[in-house]
Amino acid sequence: MARDARWDALLELVGRHGRVEVEEAAAALAVSAATIRRDLDQLAEQHLLTRTRGGAVAHGVSYELALRYKTGRHAPEKQAIGRAVSELVAVGEVVGLTGGTTVTEVARALAVRPDVVGETAGTGGPPTLTVVTNALNIASELAIRPQIKMVVTGGVARPQSYELTGPLAVGVMNEITLDIAVLGVNAIDLERGAYVHHEGEASVNRLLAERAQRVVVAADSSKIGRRAFARVCDFGRIDVLVTDSRVPAAAKERLGEAGVQVVTV
Repeated sequence: MARDARWDALLELVGRHGRVEVEEAAAALAVSAATIRRDLDQLAEQHLLTRTRGGAVAHGVSYELALRYKTGRHAPEKQAIGRAVSELVAVGEVVGLTGGTTVTEVARALAVRPDVVGETAGTGGPPTLTVVTNALNIASELAIRPQIKMVVTGGVARPQSYELTGPLAVGVMNEITLDIAVLGVNAIDLERGAYVHHEGEASVNRLLAERAQRVVVAADSSKIGRRAFARVCDFGRIDVLVTDSRVPAAAKERLGEAGVQVVTV
């Protein structure tokens, strides 16, 4: 197993259980205990976990994987969700995108849509889409697309998610109007709504939703029925949830009762 794959697996174990033991991880990943110890030491040096005697633990209850280690998790589902969400956006609209791996797939799908690219893209005409985002990684991917007008909020960057937060981001969001906002979330509590790990991201994402005519949540089914630290919005603010086909029937029914249209891919 390659190092990056081991690191992703180790961080997944820590995120799921709050801790990992060297011997158990070595057996699960079919590598030596010495390899696991070295991996944990290197992850601890990057402040992604805390080393303990015999293993490692998460930093706290709101443990969050850095974005670069979340890219491969549920990748086919996220790509399918990204394509489905992109089809909900009409040419000429102003689109708000939060950060996160699933919303990144939405941005990538929009960037290659034939009616967005078009034969006249980049010829000096009006943009086919205007995208507003507080995610640096999304902005860097879309900024090279001449057919897309790219607007980036200000703010302070979070290294875990590449999202800009704080008063500068809020100041920009207060001055704009969106046709559609696409939210990435860490959890969907079936009683309370959409949540993320960080209160700063929650604040900006909530404002993004408030400035939009339509709100779409893009989240794979592993997020449904979970809880995280900071609430973004309740179900009254969400129009559509796009998720994968493994969403439990009971959860889909509950979301429908709350007025959320559930689209599965």
